[in-house]
Amino acid sequence: MSRSDFRRTQLGSSRLKALVWTAILAAFVYVCFRVVPLYMDDFQFRDTMETAARFASVNRQSPDEIRRNLLKEAEMAEMPIRLEDIKVVTRGRRIDIEANYSVTVDLHLYQWTLKFHPTASNSRL
Repeated sequence: MSRSDFRRTQLGSSRLKALVWTAILAAFVYVCFRVVPLYMDDFQFRDTMETAARFASVNRQSPDEIRRNLLKEAEMAEMPIRLEDIKVVTRGRRIDIEANYSVTVDLHLYQWTLKFHPTASNSRL
């Protein structure tokens, strides 16, 4: 193999590496673009649940009222939560709220199902 052939081979392999790494970076950015907003929505819903748990006993809300209010918040955020996905348990002054839901993300080559289980309680008060 001559010296110029060797250089062309190295140049071709470095271009291929750059192309592969660019494709991997693009795929990572695309997945983040599709998944990060779902985690942000879950974080905001968890915060809403904690606020509802803190003020539910003060506002004397029933478990059904809490569930309906949380469902309204989820619908405004366009989250796939149904009323039966939200559980509210009261034990005296303690209120425990939990929601279980999943979101399927279409990544064109793969269907990724993310399962979320946010919980909140007013036990810290």
